[in-house]
Amino acid sequence: MTRSVTTIPDEGRSAMRKAQWRIVPLVALGYLCAYMDRVNVGFAAVRMNADLGFSATVYGLGAGLFFLGYALFEIPSNLVAVRQGPRRWLARIMISWGIVSAAMMLVRTPMQFYAMRFLLGAAEAGFWPGLIYYFAMWFPVSHRGRAVSRFYVASPLASLVMGAMAGALLALDGMAGLRGWQWLLLVQGLPSVAVGFAFLRLLPDKPQTVDWLTQGEKAWIAGELAREAETLDAPPGHDVLAALRNPRVLGLAATGFFSSGVMTTLSLSAPLVLLGATGLDATRVGYLVSVGGVIGAVTMIAAGDWSDWRGDRFLNAFWMILAMAGALLMLALARSHAVAIVGYLGFAATCFTVNMLLSSGWADVMHPRERAVGAAAINMIANLGGFAMPYAWGAMRDATGAFTTGLVGLTFASLVAATLALVVRRSHAAQQAPR
Repeated sequence: MTRSVTTIPDEGRSAMRKAQWRIVPLVALGYLCAYMDRVNVGFAAVRMNADLGFSATVYGLGAGLFFLGYALFEIPSNLVAVRQGPRRWLARIMISWGIVSAAMMLVRTPMQFYAMRFLLGAAEAGFWPGLIYYFAMWFPVSHRGRAVSRFYVASPLASLVMGAMAGALLALDGMAGLRGWQWLLLVQGLPSVAVGFAFLRLLPDKPQTVDWLTQGEKAWIAGELAREAETLDAPPGHDVLAALRNPRVLGLAATGFFSSGVMTTLSLSAPLVLLGATGLDATRVGYLVSVGGVIGAVTMIAAGDWSDWRGDRFLNAFWMILAMAGALLMLALARSHAVAIVGYLGFAATCFTVNMLLSSGWADVMHPRERAVGAAAINMIANLGGFAMPYAWGAMRDATGAFTTGLVGLTFASLVAATLALVVRRSHAAQQAPR
């Protein structure tokens, strides 16, 4: 499945260079805010759970309810994005989730926690598949891995930001009558609102509408996307039911269910796991998460470039998932602080890259007419994994008094995801074979 090397004309190189600089930094900033608002509750939980009397089961259910809200509103949100245009709808998503994220500081009871996490998921629904759909309008397949990796790198970098800030924000405990975890949620939630307004003003809708591309550059993008579409089977339908009957969509969704569930579960509980496994205090755990974010960012950039060059995102994802499974098993069986740290850093190096590679591959295997609904359907099912696994994780923690059983469970879930990635790869290869 290695792509043949073709010469890119000057118009193509300049078009991609301009699009990278005009679009990717702003989208990366937005995704950094999104990921930070999604998982900063993991750092808040270090103090919040004790202050509010939340058990591991309560926290796991509340953390996972974000993904249930996200999944339920995923497809409707992406359909609106297609009708209204990505710029306006992505901006709306950011503004609303920033407000809800900051309001998380007001929770006092388990039911309030559940409600706010669900609302946060509903507010953010459609953001990730909307971005994948949007990038497929701008970047041909030969450049898509690089483009997606350079904004999705905001995910591990969000870990860097959160890790660096968490200790200082939690230390504000008592200032202005607020607990430290409330300051953390407030300070990390409000920037999303400002970036949302920046999206509204600065994010272009599609290549044909901008004045900073020449006619030749616009024609090159349109021609490349048209040739890409010719290699894919046109779907018999592109409504919701057709997407949910599509084997490609279901295969990608099943893979995402396990891979996203694994990444989400440990990311939401990483500070709690590391406090017990490494012997570090909350501030040093934050620094460790930051180091993991840097390693993950470097890995992701390299993997994005490699997947464009090799043209085999799903095989690359398979090997990354296997490495992630090994890191989880190391963390589960660690008998020393040093081994636990290495295991976590191995997880941090691979988990974000896995989802970047799989998500970059969505547009590679779906016809343009089915991408909007198909991407939303894939992410809807994938986010159900983000709901179910944290809840099961919390229940196992309460039942056993340790995270070991949950970590072993995540290892097996990773192996299932690796197997499914190979199945998707084989299906895609069969589709592209000469007939």
